[in-house]
Amino acid sequence: MTPTEQSAKAAEICRLAPVVPVLVIDDLAHAHPLAQALVKGGLPALEVTLRTPCALDAIRAMSEVEGGVVGAGTLLTPADVKAAKAAGAKFGVSPGATERLLDACAEYDLPLLPGAVTASEVMALLEKGYTVQKFFPAEQSGGAAFLKSIGSPIPQVSFCPTGGISLKNARDYLGLKNILCVGGSWVAPKEAMASGDWDSIVALAAEARALR
Repeated sequence: MTPTEQSAKAAEICRLAPVVPVLVIDDLAHAHPLAQALVKGGLPALEVTLRTPCALDAIRAMSEVEGGVVGAGTLLTPADVKAAKAAGAKFGVSPGATERLLDACAEYDLPLLPGAVTASEVMALLEKGYTVQKFFPAEQSGGAAFLKSIGSPIPQVSFCPTGGISLKNARDYLGLKNILCVGGSWVAPKEAMASGDWDSIVALAAEARALR
C-alpha cells in the first residue's frame, strides 16, 4: 500500500466522525462493551494505544463489534505494525515517523496516520505522499493556532490532532479547514470503564459526535 493509498484510506476513516477516541485499555473485559458504547454513541473509528499488555487482545475483541473501525495507536516499530495488523487493526497511528515504520506499514498494507509536529516534518511526509497526518502533541506544540498558520503554506496536508484535546477546545480545531477530526481520551473516562457505566460513555460519544 503506497503512502498515497494509505492517506486516502486514513482520510476516509477520519471523516467517519469528528472525534477518534484514543483508548488506553488496562482490562480486557472492558474492550468489547467499550467499543459497543462508543459506536452506539456515534464514534466508529477507535484508536487502541499499544501501551498496555492487553492492547492487542483488546483490538481483537473490539474488531468484533459491528460498525466499529479499530486501529492501533502508539506504533513505534515494524514489530508493532506486524502485530497490530495480525490483531485485526484497520489503521495505525504513530506519534512520529521513521523510515522503518513507514516501510513496515507499506509492507503490511496498514493505513498510517504518521505523526508530525514541525513544518519540516510535515513537508518530509508530504514529499513521500502522506497528505493526512497526525499532529501530536497538539496543545503543547502550538495547538489550533499553529495548525491554522501552517494551513496557508501547506494546504495539501490535513490533520488529526491529538494531545491535550478535550470537549472544551475541540471546536477550536474542528473549525479549521485542514482538520479532518481530532483524537481524544475524554470520551472514555477510566472511572466509567471501571464501574461499567457504559451508558455515560454512550452519552459522551454522542456529545462528541455533535461537535461537527
